Amino acid sequence: MSDPMLPEERLKQIQVFISRMPSLSTTVTKVLEVCNNPDTSPDELNRLISYDPVLTGQVLSLINSAYYSLPSRVTSLTRAIIILGLNTVKNLVLATSVLASFKETYTVDHFSIDDYWAHCLCVGVTSKKISKLIRIPANEQEEYFVCGLLHDLGKLPMMTCFGELYGQAVSRSESDTIPLYQTERQFIGFDHCQVGWLIGAKWKLSDAMKQAIMHHHQPFDEKSPASSLVYTTSLANQISHHFKIGAAGDVRADEVMIQQLAERIALDLERIFSMQSLIAEEIEKARVFLKSSSKG
Repeated sequence: MSDPMLPEERLKQIQVFISRMPSLSTTVTKVLEVCNNPDTSPDELNRLISYDPVLTGQVLSLINSAYYSLPSRVTSLTRAIIILGLNTVKNLVLATSVLASFKETYTVDHFSIDDYWAHCLCVGVTSKKISKLIRIPANEQEEYFVCGLLHDLGKLPMMTCFGELYGQAVSRSESDTIPLYQTERQFIGFDHCQVGWLIGAKWKLSDAMKQAIMHHHQPFDEKSPASSLVYTTSLANQISHHFKIGAAGDVRADEVMIQQLAERIALDLERIFSMQSLIAEEIEKARVFLKSSSKG
């Protein structure tokens, strides 16, 4: 390693980088706030989102996409909120806004940005499928998709700030069959889970979502909250490797962890494995999130 910086100095560099990233808009911040109030009405959320015409257009575009497959076109935001629920629309707004902040193209030598997003979409779609199988309430399932979609965001600033070192971490992960988060620590001094938590804090993601991003590689760590969102995000990440859909540095599934996580959330693995073709179809529909966020 030729980089003379200490890990503490690199961490400071990442913190400065994240502090300069665009903040979520005032509208999105208020949407997250009001949706935490159980008394918020569809009309109230509609009025708030309507202050941002671009965001309104993105939300309606997503709602009318093949991803939701609604039986008829929805032209009213209030109607959409009634059909999908406050929590789903809140998470949809959140995903659109966060992805819009990552419009720039990031590349490293060992995996492409297209493969990266294919992996993230697979984790999001698989996580949502699992949430349905383990009977998470319907109005909470979109949070599983969004958390899966965002679980690896921490890698993007690390690639940008420490491109050469990051390439070395990816190479060592591949050659020595070591999970990437471990070689990130070895070469850079911290991992993408920690950086993802910092991004989540900047954008005021929910504590549950930040914890899932932080612990998706070590769900049984004593500091993990042991929540279904942590376990499901972690399991969906491993299943994405098992399916070999997309790639974001890690290519091998931890089959032992898959079994342990499935037992922890009482999931019949055969049911989710039998959905591989369906999940691949859903990923294509979910690409609308990437297209929609690039229009802002």
